[in-house]
Amino acid sequence: MRYLCGKYGRIFLRGLAAVVLLALSTAPGPAEAAGQDGARPGKALMAQVFPDADSFGAVEGAPPAIPALKNSEVAGYVFSSRQVVQSTGYGTEPLDTLVGMTVDGVITGALVVEHHEPLLIIGIHDEALVAFTSQYVGMDVRRPFRVAPGGTEAGADVDAVSGATLSSLVISDSILRSARSIAASRGILGELGTRLDFESFEPLGWADLVREGSVRTRDVSVGEASDAIRSQGGELFGPEVPVPDRESSFIHLYAAPATPARIGRNLLGEWGYNRAVTNLATSDQLFLIAARGLYSFKGHAYRRNGQFDRIRIVQGPNTYDFLREDHKSIEKLVAAADAPEMREIGLFSLKGEHGFDPSQPWRLQILVSGASGKDGGTFVLFELPYQLPDLYVKSDDVPTVWGERPIWVDNWLRRGADIVILILGLLVLSTILVFQDAVAKRPELYRMLRTGFLIFALVWIGWVAQAQLSVINVLTFGRALMHDFKWDFFLLDPLNFILWGYVAIALVFLGRGVFCGWLCPFGALQELVGRLAEAARIPQLRLPFGLHERLWALKYIIFFALFATFLYDPRLAFIGAEIEPFKTVTTLKFDREWPFVLFAIGILIACLFVRRVYCRYLCPLGGALALPARMRMFEWLKRRWQCGSPCQTCASECAVQAIHPEGRINPNECIHCLNCQVVYYYDQTCPPLVDRRRRRERAVKPDDALGQLKRKPKRRAPYPD
Repeated sequence: MRYLCGKYGRIFLRGLAAVVLLALSTAPGPAEAAGQDGARPGKALMAQVFPDADSFGAVEGAPPAIPALKNSEVAGYVFSSRQVVQSTGYGTEPLDTLVGMTVDGVITGALVVEHHEPLLIIGIHDEALVAFTSQYVGMDVRRPFRVAPGGTEAGADVDAVSGATLSSLVISDSILRSARSIAASRGILGELGTRLDFESFEPLGWADLVREGSVRTRDVSVGEASDAIRSQGGELFGPEVPVPDRESSFIHLYAAPATPARIGRNLLGEWGYNRAVTNLATSDQLFLIAARGLYSFKGHAYRRNGQFDRIRIVQGPNTYDFLREDHKSIEKLVAAADAPEMREIGLFSLKGEHGFDPSQPWRLQILVSGASGKDGGTFVLFELPYQLPDLYVKSDDVPTVWGERPIWVDNWLRRGADIVILILGLLVLSTILVFQDAVAKRPELYRMLRTGFLIFALVWIGWVAQAQLSVINVLTFGRALMHDFKWDFFLLDPLNFILWGYVAIALVFLGRGVFCGWLCPFGALQELVGRLAEAARIPQLRLPFGLHERLWALKYIIFFALFATFLYDPRLAFIGAEIEPFKTVTTLKFDREWPFVLFAIGILIACLFVRRVYCRYLCPLGGALALPARMRMFEWLKRRWQCGSPCQTCASECAVQAIHPEGRINPNECIHCLNCQVVYYYDQTCPPLVDRRRRRERAVKPDDALGQLKRKPKRRAPYPD
């Protein structure tokens, strides 16, 4: 056993050394800093974020910015987010982005020149960070922006760096806050006026859209159309056509711009709307025109000459006609269930180059021709006026509109569904812990709950929600307490914040085991791997308790070493924290350099032979949480006087060998898995209960009374005289 421990220990240390050396050699260093105290960044960096400039001026103004000159005129500004808004990253560490912006408020480039984000130092390549900041080129600072992982959310403008959503949010905030601060100080925001909100969406029915004015309608009766044609000297219907009732509808017309998501998605459905806007340019517009009644607004001429001659849009002095290639026929408004049955529906596109302004009033004109007239034909126009409702117009005159709500509030709102799922999961865990005796008395129920929660912790908390807690959180919190503590940075990730709050309360009442045994995704993975090994009958190694007791001190040594390093140089501490395979396994899902993957797989292979080997000996987060474990309020894990002497059943069943040979449970090592409590209550495995059960079975039962009477009585010795 000593030979095996020495051999595999050397292999592990060599692998760990290789990982650290690779991290030191490949960790991305910060770019040339933009400088503090008004220092001027290098010209090469400024050219990267404002490539159209001929030259750059001196740092000037408050907040400070560098004029970008083109043909000797100011074309925009280059500025450092650190100088403008004192931007900071995770845990109040410095964060600096160099940004270029035109005098019209359009971002020309952004570059991260200094950061100390843990996930970006090791694990995320520089290319991913460059690709992230390049998404801001061409964006207008007057618009609100949303950052989302994978760009999967509706309304998300920027795709976050995969595996580093929090860092992406912080970097985005530094870019936009500094840009808007410069724009406000240079009078740019006041010149930009208003913008149209075409991105917001709210599920609405047909009647709701008509009521708020998003869809406008006009009904032309047969009598009205006939009178208009007659005033021009003609007749609406020929002599061979029977004249309908004057009150009946000649054409009931509906019109709306379909570009706003609030209108288009509610009428066309999400799939239809996305398909319609896929090939549209930013300034292009969509119009939905529908009608019911006797008259067709499309006619038939467009099939021959390619032009719709019965409809057109008029705005001010400009008239816009539609061609066949601008038209898409729609059979039914599938998304608006309460919409009336239409005779015909058309979706028409208008190129932005024609100069149409959706914020200004416009009108839809319908051409109606008579059957006869003094000149061979008569024509009249009916108009449907349209004005975009005020709810689509957002004012950008007040530059403080973006500073009214902290960035973490948006993140909490964005992750509302994840928060609900996590809270429900914590409520289930709390119920298991509060009623742990009732659960432990039912082995099948316990196994079902235990296995189900381990899978929940691994799959949802770890891989889906990306809420794996890390020793980096502990180090950052400790440093923040000693320096400029701000809750905003810890509120950025709602799931991590909720989990840490729950773990802190659990530490007070029950110790470290609630997190390590139930909520740690990597811990759950280790236990599930160990169960698979047992099911496959792989021999399990159980270290002698003396050696085991000495090895568990390693995690405390690792934690204190990381903490001391963090106080000296956080960057080195983040590199050292790679001893945690959490980022590799849960955050990046094994998608990183091979030494990190090999290290994580090596730990999982070791778990096939030694249960939860990483939790027991190497986890610095477990060591940090174990320090206050002896101060817990409750001792809910029950023991008998026989535990340890002579009984060792619970100790042999403990997955992490947290039970001493004398029967005492070590709270620093216990993961509160409740396995010992199942043994404690189960009269098939707990020796004192087994003995008690057997004595009961040997006792006389009421059903055996008749049999006792039939037995031959024993002879008694005669009484002495």
